Amino acid sequence: MGTLAEKILTAKSGKDCSANDVVIAKVDVAAFQDGTGPLGVRQLQKMNINKVKAAKSIFFLDHAAPSPRQELSNDHMLLREFSKQAGAILSEVGDGVIHQRLVESFAKPGDVVIGGDSHTCTSGALGAFATGMGSTDIAIGMAIGKTWFKVPKTIRIEVNGKFQPGVFSKDLILYLIGMIGADGATYKALEFGGSTIDRMSMESRFVLSNMAVEAGAKVGLIASDRVTREYLKARGRLKDWRPLAPDMDADYEKVIKIDAAKIEPQVAFPHTVDNTRPISSAKGKKVSQVFIGTCTNGRIEDLKIAAKILSGKKRATDTRLIVIPASRDVYLEAMKLGLLATFVKAGAIIMGPGCGPCVGVHQGVLGDGEVCLSTANRNFKGRMGNPEGFVYLASPATAAYSAIKGKISDPREFFSAKVKREK
Repeated sequence: MGTLAEKILTAKSGKDCSANDVVIAKVDVAAFQDGTGPLGVRQLQKMNINKVKAAKSIFFLDHAAPSPRQELSNDHMLLREFSKQAGAILSEVGDGVIHQRLVESFAKPGDVVIGGDSHTCTSGALGAFATGMGSTDIAIGMAIGKTWFKVPKTIRIEVNGKFQPGVFSKDLILYLIGMIGADGATYKALEFGGSTIDRMSMESRFVLSNMAVEAGAKVGLIASDRVTREYLKARGRLKDWRPLAPDMDADYEKVIKIDAAKIEPQVAFPHTVDNTRPISSAKGKKVSQVFIGTCTNGRIEDLKIAAKILSGKKRATDTRLIVIPASRDVYLEAMKLGLLATFVKAGAIIMGPGCGPCVGVHQGVLGDGEVCLSTANRNFKGRMGNPEGFVYLASPATAAYSAIKGKISDPREFFSAKVKREK
C-alpha cells in the first residue's frame, strides 16, 4: 500500500519504507545550476574529490546566461573545468533552463533526482522522486551516488472536471497554493491525480510539479502513464518509460478534492506566491512589463497559447514584452512553427534560452515602482532584481492578453470572443 513517494524510495533504497522512515537511496541524477554549483564544487575541491559517481551528474549554465558580470563568468569557467575533470555533463549557455533540460533529456519514471535548485521538483511530473537540496548535500550526492531522505507523508490532490476556456494548469496550481498556503505541504509529497490530470499534457503537468515547492512540498508527483510514455517517445526516449502509479490502498495524510470547472484565472499578488486571488481582483492593474517564459511556463504549449492571443496584435505602448523559450529545443520548435515571428511582430523582445529576468540577475530588471506580470513561479520582494518592483504571477494566456491591454486582463474575454467569431 504505497504512495508514489514510498514506492520510488523503497525501490531505490532496497528497504520497504513508509512515511517518516529515514532511508539512504541511490541517486540517478544529480544536478547543479550556475548559481549553486560553484559552492558545491569548491566544497568537493576542499575534500580533494575530483570525480563524480551519480549515474548522471550535470552542471547547467542557465541562471546568468550569458554572464553579465566578471565574477559570474569566472564561476562559469570553474564549472566548465570541473565538469571535464570529474566526468560530469555540461549544459552550456543557451541550452536552456535546468528543469526543462532535466525533463527533456535526463529524468525518467522511478528515478531519484536531486538538484541544487528548489524547482528540481519539476521532474516529479515524470514520476521521479525529484527534489531540491542545499549545495553541499548535492555535492556529496553527486560524489558518492547516494543520499538520505526522510520519507515524506503524502497529500493527494484529486482534480476532476474540465477547465473553462482561458483557464490552465498554472491557474490550478496557483489556486491550490492559495488554498493551502506557502507552508501547507511543508516536507510533504503532493501527489496529483484525477480525471483532469489524466487528460493533461506533460507540459501542463510540469507546471504543477514545478510549483509544488511553493506550498512547501518536498516533491510534486504524478503517475507515469500513457501521456508520460508518449512524451518520452516523442523525445526519442521510449526505453526510459515504465508505468508507475500509487497503490489503490495507498495511505494518504489527507485528500484534497478540486472541481476544475470552478477555477477562474488566478493571479498571485506581491510579494508571496500564496497571495493568490481570482482575476477579477487584479483586473485593471497597469503593467510595465510582461514576461513569458521560465521553467514554469516557457514550453511550446505555453508559447503557442501566447502566440494565439498575440497574433496580429501589438503590445500596449507603455508595456514591455519579454519572451524566453525554456530550452534550445523549445526555441527551435518555436522558430519552426513561426511563433517567434508572431512575438516579434507583436513588439516582443526574444531572448536566448535561460532564466532571464526570473532571478533578477540581468535581462529585464524592474525599475522602482514598476509592475511585472510574469509566468514564473516566484514573486518575492526583489525577486526580479529590485526590491522596489512588484511582481504578479499568472498563466501565459493571462500574461499575453494583459500585454495587449497594458493592464492585467481576463483571458476568458479573448476565448469567448474567439468562439463568437468562429460561430
